[in-house]
Amino acid sequence: MNINNTMLNSKLQLSTKIFADDVPQEPIRSGFGSGLVHAGERSTAIVALCADLTESTKMLAFKERFPERYIEVGVAEQNLVTVASGLAASGKIPFVSSYAMFSPGRNWEQIRTTIAYNDRPVIVVGSHAGVSVGPDGGTHQAIEDIALMRVIPNMIVISPCDSVQAERATEALAKFGKPAYLRLAREKTPVMTTERTPFDIGKAQVFFSPDGLAHVGIIATGALVHRALLVAKNLEKKGIRVKVLNMHTIKPLDTEAVLLLAKETRALVTIEEHQKAGGLGSVVSEYLSEILPTTVLRIGVDDKFGQSGKPNELLDHYGMSIEKITATVIQALNSKK
Repeated sequence: MNINNTMLNSKLQLSTKIFADDVPQEPIRSGFGSGLVHAGERSTAIVALCADLTESTKMLAFKERFPERYIEVGVAEQNLVTVASGLAASGKIPFVSSYAMFSPGRNWEQIRTTIAYNDRPVIVVGSHAGVSVGPDGGTHQAIEDIALMRVIPNMIVISPCDSVQAERATEALAKFGKPAYLRLAREKTPVMTTERTPFDIGKAQVFFSPDGLAHVGIIATGALVHRALLVAKNLEKKGIRVKVLNMHTIKPLDTEAVLLLAKETRALVTIEEHQKAGGLGSVVSEYLSEILPTTVLRIGVDDKFGQSGKPNELLDHYGMSIEKITATVIQALNSKK
């Protein structure tokens, strides 16, 4: 049963243009902007704080709609999160936004101690994450942020696959009542989900399922989910059955979905726009090593810093191309023959 199957598509309500050449594209961060406005319309407890990047992080719409609930902290990321923690202690639900390299990159200790240690419901929004920031270069390309945030107790970590899912995630986090990190990409990426696609924090989604048991399982997160789908579709034509899991919530990990995929397949491949160390691949490997030792091949940046370049060129350079993902899936399959 593939993605075009009526039953699966009806259940997930995925875009009918996922594999089309003219698939709609939109920055994932745009979904956060609209989701924050919707959350603000539903609850006056929602407040927003930014470090002088309202346009870039798409918080501008909230600022214009609810100026009395917006605070411009300025270029002071440590103050950004400590002020938010104080607001949360007073009953507010703060969203704070900046580039991921600055928040959590610059203010990790303040996030840990003032927000997570006190279990305050502050949502830290890290925009422009990953190497696909492009010309901004290695100093601005946050590819260690998942590792930083997932090790903090009480912290939820979410990496939406497209703009629609980012909107849904923002609205869900506004009601969740826990500290959270929402990871967003800068560039336009394919829109795979729709307003009817279910979204539950901590619940992975099967985006591609072949006829019969899959040979290999792919667990992907963020914008790279679309590349995983293209690989699965192409390999299906060659008789290689691949099941694709969209792991939008990295913490808490959907262990039930991971375990089921490991049992169904010969091996797993994880895909993320992040360092191989400490990210999604590490989370999956850590869990399975204790429950069901499984071959897990990880795709991501291999212990390197980013550099300036065009977004797609950088993704390809760091081993996240369609060709590299395809080769890794075949390698995983051959490792268990």
